[in-house]
Amino acid sequence: MVDAIRLSGGEQAPLTSFTSIASGAIHAQDDDRPLHLQFRRFAGCPICHLHLHSFLRRGADLDPYVREVVFFHSSVEELQPHLAHLPPVTIADPDKRIYRAFGVDAGRRALLHPKAILAALMSSAVASYRVVQGRQALPARSPQGGRLGLPADFLVSRTGQILACHYGQHADDQWSVDDVLELAGR
Repeated sequence: MVDAIRLSGGEQAPLTSFTSIASGAIHAQDDDRPLHLQFRRFAGCPICHLHLHSFLRRGADLDPYVREVVFFHSSVEELQPHLAHLPPVTIADPDKRIYRAFGVDAGRRALLHPKAILAALMSSAVASYRVVQGRQALPARSPQGGRLGLPADFLVSRTGQILACHYGQHADDQWSVDDVLELAGR
């Protein structure tokens, strides 16, 4: 796939209002905290779920500094079985309209990097254990939007300015909780 046009820090975000599956409308200007926009892959992606669990565990650390907003290129129906294990502000973007607006793309390199392979093995083992325990649903066999999405992170101010951004080079290349806290100026 050809790389999408990428955004940079200092630019205006193409969108600053979103509609979450569970919590309704969210607008950047409604709060002094910046939005941390996380573009993940598909509903049930083991790598994404393991990564998001680190954010859920540290929610009390993050909440004073940022508002977490997570995007999946999956339909609401594909996301429903996973909502109990996702942040409250989860957005379905099955047509990748928001992904394209932010320049988030996909490609074979998503899973071919050695770090992505290791992350896939580790996260699949954790996901399998959770599925067997009944604590996590299986991903769709053929997820809408495919399996080759690349992650991306954006920190967007209440005025819509991109404060920082990161486009992942592989499926496990995203900001950590500590990265977000540092960028948000904790």
